[in-house]
Amino acid sequence: MKLAAAFTLLASSALAANRLQAVPFLGAADSLYGTGIEGAGVDKLGNIYAVDFNNDALSAGQIAPSQSLLFQSPNNASLVNGIRFNIDSTGAEEAYIADATTHQVYKLTGRDEATGTFAKADVFCHDEGMLQPNDIAIAPSSGRIFLSGMNWTSDSVVGNGDLWTCDSSGLAKKLGDFMRTNGVEVSPDEKTLYLSEAANAAGSVVSNVVLAFDLDASSGEISNQRTFVDFAKLDNTAATDIDGMRTDIDGNLYVTRNGIGQVAVFTPAGELSAYINATSIDFVSNLEFGGSSGTDLYLIGRCKEDETKGCADVYAGSAVGRAFNDLQKKSPE
Repeated sequence: MKLAAAFTLLASSALAANRLQAVPFLGAADSLYGTGIEGAGVDKLGNIYAVDFNNDALSAGQIAPSQSLLFQSPNNASLVNGIRFNIDSTGAEEAYIADATTHQVYKLTGRDEATGTFAKADVFCHDEGMLQPNDIAIAPSSGRIFLSGMNWTSDSVVGNGDLWTCDSSGLAKKLGDFMRTNGVEVSPDEKTLYLSEAANAAGSVVSNVVLAFDLDASSGEISNQRTFVDFAKLDNTAATDIDGMRTDIDGNLYVTRNGIGQVAVFTPAGELSAYINATSIDFVSNLEFGGSSGTDLYLIGRCKEDETKGCADVYAGSAVGRAFNDLQKKSPE
């Protein structure tokens, strides 16, 4: 009876959530992105960016409102992934791009306001001990970034995932070892850090959770690890991987489900409030808020109709994305 009651509670929580629908923005026929589309980022104008531009693992590009090249790694061994923008102490816009295979993060500077291109790309932080990095989060008050990474094995162990931070000077520091880690995000008040953790057993995915930590954004230290959401208990989708995660200015957390074409939305208290379903994407790899008001939520991933291409859907909401809002706060008048 207790087991039956638990599953009834699980089902009622998921069924009570709002069901929202994103609509196609960039389809396979027009897309210049490949199947590795990932790492959604937003700049201060609300333009959206992603990697695997021109089906090239070395390249990142703008995806909305139009498609164009942003960056191409000078290293032929690169696999670029996470993208984040920031406003530096002088008011200039800069960008960070993770390179998973060379264990480093590039910093792009010297942006031309007219063309949107950057004049310089330098290695910002690097450590051979990093598993990748994969996704990036940023605490704008200190200019500190946080990096996740993973090593896929048939049977997961602690150490198959890691979490690192780099301070504003580029000094890298390891914060911990985990099972497979992927999505990483900071709350709008910079007091909480979220990190996804997954586990495999005998080659199958058996667990997907979001961890939460108390965060000191200045030092980068984390503490008080706890489970924010466990998808096995929430809606019985433990076998579906979490990928990118983002917050809005109200502290709601948006979590991609890479395999069921869906984003789950949680309140700061960890309560499920909505599912946003993609239309043209089954494997949602990442997401970001953009557009002129910062309220358009772009979902990116492999196209349903042609899985060799990367597509984008958009959900027109009312919440402003944290990343977009932070760039407005730090931009010069």
